[in-house]
Amino acid sequence: MNSAGNRFNKMIGRKRFVVLRIFIHLGGAEVAPLLGVFNRAARNAIDSEGDLDVLGEELATICQNLLDYDDCWRSAANEGDVLWKEEEAGDYWTELFTDSAGRYLSEPDLDEEIPNPDEPLSLPVTNNLVAMLSVAFEGEVPELETDLASMEALTGGLKALINLHYQEKLRAIQVHFSPARFGDELSEDELIENFPELIPL
Repeated sequence: MNSAGNRFNKMIGRKRFVVLRIFIHLGGAEVAPLLGVFNRAARNAIDSEGDLDVLGEELATICQNLLDYDDCWRSAANEGDVLWKEEEAGDYWTELFTDSAGRYLSEPDLDEEIPNPDEPLSLPVTNNLVAMLSVAFEGEVPELETDLASMEALTGGLKALINLHYQEKLRAIQVHFSPARFGDELSEDELIENFPELIPL
């Protein structure tokens, strides 16, 4: 939305909603422990019955883990929109959620036991992992409303997500990841086919 439109909507007191999704592709055998982080977060989200504080805490943990694994970042992408009507923001949120949930190998098995990180994995280990972080918030966050397909911008964006949680500004949170199950593998060809928006970092 252009700045004149932003100023006009602020003048008439309309709320500014931002709905966005960030893709992060990590590569290398060492990314496997992140599957445990994501699966624990998914279980805690289900157990909390969607409590936004719990979801925010899990998102902050995921973002911090992603920042810790920045040497494994291979590519990224982001998309989103600024909306001035809550129902339009809700519709766009549903669209992003449905797309993320339908992505290749993005459905976790919540009955599956999470392997102990101190024990060697006997299952095949994927060398590719894609995280899809979707959020909705009110207000303006320049660090998230820009192209995040660079190391510096992506670092700033993940830190901004953590700050939004602690500032209690998040209105909706959803995390998807591919592959979502231990033993599933995301090949290079499958990565290109199912995540064509990714841009090398």
